[in-house]
Amino acid sequence: MEKTYFRSGLGLKKEVAGALQGDYHSQIVDLLRDRDYTLTAGGLTFRLAKEFGFCYGVDRAVDYAYQTSTKFPDRRVFLVGEIIHNPHVNEKLERKGITILRPGEDGKFDYSEVTKEDVVIIPAFGVTVRDWQVLRDIGCVLIDTTCGSVLNVWKRVEQYARDGYTALIHGKYLHEEAKATASQVTRYDAGKYIIVRDMVEAEVVCDYIEGRCEADLIDRRFAHATSPDFSAARDLQRIGVANQTTMLARESLEIAHRVGRAMSARHGETALPDHFRSFDTICSATQERQDAILELIEEPLDVMIVIGGYNSSNTNHLAKICTAKVTTYHISDASCIDLERGTIRYKPVGADAEDERAEWLSGAKVIGITAGASTPNNKIGEAIERTLRSRGIALPAA
Repeated sequence: MEKTYFRSGLGLKKEVAGALQGDYHSQIVDLLRDRDYTLTAGGLTFRLAKEFGFCYGVDRAVDYAYQTSTKFPDRRVFLVGEIIHNPHVNEKLERKGITILRPGEDGKFDYSEVTKEDVVIIPAFGVTVRDWQVLRDIGCVLIDTTCGSVLNVWKRVEQYARDGYTALIHGKYLHEEAKATASQVTRYDAGKYIIVRDMVEAEVVCDYIEGRCEADLIDRRFAHATSPDFSAARDLQRIGVANQTTMLARESLEIAHRVGRAMSARHGETALPDHFRSFDTICSATQERQDAILELIEEPLDVMIVIGGYNSSNTNHLAKICTAKVTTYHISDASCIDLERGTIRYKPVGADAEDERAEWLSGAKVIGITAGASTPNNKIGEAIERTLRSRGIALPAA
C-alpha cells in the first residue's frame, strides 16, 4: 500500500542539496560570517545581525518541497498557499511545476481540482483542521512541512480547549498560521478562541475583564477574530494565552503578563490558576533574530536594511524594532535599490504600500543589515552588492 503521509522528509536530502545550494547560497554572506559579520569596502561598512534569514523550520519546508518535486516527477504537485512568505522562493517552486493553491475571497481553499493521485504540500504555517480533513478525505499524498514551533503552539491551545479555557492568541487573524492555530480548538465542542493583534487590543480585552466595559463591546469589536458563537460574558471567564510564532516576542510576553494581572484583579490571586494559564510558546528562531537585531542597533549605525517579503510577519517585526532606533528600509529584495535613479523603494513600518526615497545613502558610512526568517542568503548578498554598486564600489576579494 502506498504511503500517503510524509512528515520526516522523503529520503532525498542529498539529492536536492546541490539545487538548494545553487538557488539560495551567497558567497557574500559567507564572507561576512568569516569577518565577524562585518564587511568594509570603499568607505562603506556593513554589519550583519548574527542571527538572520532562513530559520530551521523554513529551511526544512523548502528542502521538503524540493524533495517532493524530485520524488514525484510524474504527478501533479500542489502547495496549500505559499510555502513561506518570500515571493522568490515561491516562484522557484512554481518553476519546478508546483501549483500554488490560492485562497478565495472568503479566505478558504478550494480543493475540487485535487485528486487521489495528486501530491499536496502543507506549508510551514500549517493548515486549518478543516483543510487537513478535506485533504485526508481526498486520499492524496500529503507532504507536511508544518514547523515544529507551530505544532508546539497547537498542543497548547488544544490543551486549553480540552480543559475549558478560551485560547487568547496574540496574532494576526488573517495570517495562515493564526488561522491554523485558532482552528485547533475546534477539535473540542466547547473550544473557543479570541485573537488580539497587539497590546492595544489586549488592553481592550483587559478593560472588560477588569469591569471597565461591557461584554457586547468585546463581541462587536472582535467579531472577525473570535470562534463561532463567541460570547465574552461566557468565554472570558477562563483564559489561556498563546501566540503566533512570528509576532514580537516581547509583546507576546507583555500581553500574557497583562492578561494575567487582569484575571488576578477579577478573580483574586488564589483563584488565578483556575482562571488563567500561560505557557512560553515563543519560537526560539524568532526570539534569536529579534535579540540579534536589538544587539546590532545598539552599535552606531547610519542606516538599517531589513530584507524580506512585505507579507512576512517576522520581517515586519524586525523592521519595527529597528525603526525605533535608526533610519530603516524594509525592502522585499535588492531590486528595490534603483541604481540609475539613486532611490530605494521600501515599505515604511505600519504602511500598506511602498514609499520611495532619493539619496537614501547620503552621508551613510555604517549600514546594518538583516533578513526575515523566510529570506534566503542570496537575497541578502544581492542587496549588499547592489548597495555597493549604487556608490560605485566593487566587492572586496574573499
